[in-house]
Amino acid sequence: MASVQFGQHAPAARVILHLSDTHLLAGDRLLGDRYDTARHLRRTLEAAEATGVRPDAVVFTGDLTDLGEPEAYRVLRAEVEPWAERLGAPVVWVAGNHDERPALREGLLDGEPTQEPVTGVWDLGGLRLIALDSTVPGWHHGDLDAAQLDWLRAELSTPAPLGTILALHHPPLPSHIPFFDILELRDQQGLAAAIAGSDVRAILAGHLHYSTSGTFAGVPVSVASASCYTMDLARPADEVNGMDAGRSFHLVHVWDDTITHAVVPVVDDEASGFFTPEWTARMAQLTPEERLETFSRKRSS
Repeated sequence: MASVQFGQHAPAARVILHLSDTHLLAGDRLLGDRYDTARHLRRTLEAAEATGVRPDAVVFTGDLTDLGEPEAYRVLRAEVEPWAERLGAPVVWVAGNHDERPALREGLLDGEPTQEPVTGVWDLGGLRLIALDSTVPGWHHGDLDAAQLDWLRAELSTPAPLGTILALHHPPLPSHIPFFDILELRDQQGLAAAIAGSDVRAILAGHLHYSTSGTFAGVPVSVASASCYTMDLARPADEVNGMDAGRSFHLVHVWDDTITHAVVPVVDDEASGFFTPEWTARMAQLTPEERLETFSRKRSS
């Protein structure tokens, strides 16, 4: 029934699964002696597959491992690649500040273990996806040097049929949590200048361990929460800390004229059973007017 058009918009042209901040550790160790990042990753992958979505790409926006350990990258690859193959989707690995470029390149990309930025371009049936590397070796804040920005300009010099989505770890957004500003993306003006007048339609990011959104240089930015642990925002800003709850991922739907970013919680609570495939099939058999009468009209109590 996903192909049936019930309202003004036809089904999305492209779909992306956006996950972030897995923070895997070698030896299946707990992160901070508290967070079972491997188990949380498996549960997140299960939840994403259960949506029934067969995405055009799966994007992991950084902090793939917590310490950049080669074994952690091997475990991550062993978990994700068979899962992505079932979904029929390429995996886009984005480097985060907890990653180490040499180990990431060797463990996930079968490349040379160098300190070169981990970047790439994917053509998703006319939708261009560009991965940037905002990591700074030896540091946790983010930046994009002149060479990477020149490369980005060159890639954007020719528009893509469905436009471009950028993916990077450090979001070009402010955070209301004061100490997060120390680890923000620097030279945001340089990035803004590089994408000015281009076909960039959206920016995907991670790093914050909570879902948020905003605009940067007129472009919507969507930050996915973490699969490992999230920030408890139900506190005063200067008291925010991590919690073993609230994990989620994003479903990114791309239409010709808009892009949506749905936050999908990873929970084990059982949903109600009102909207079933059978209910949707019945609605699909009705005319638009009959659907409005059946589902939109308010009934007197």
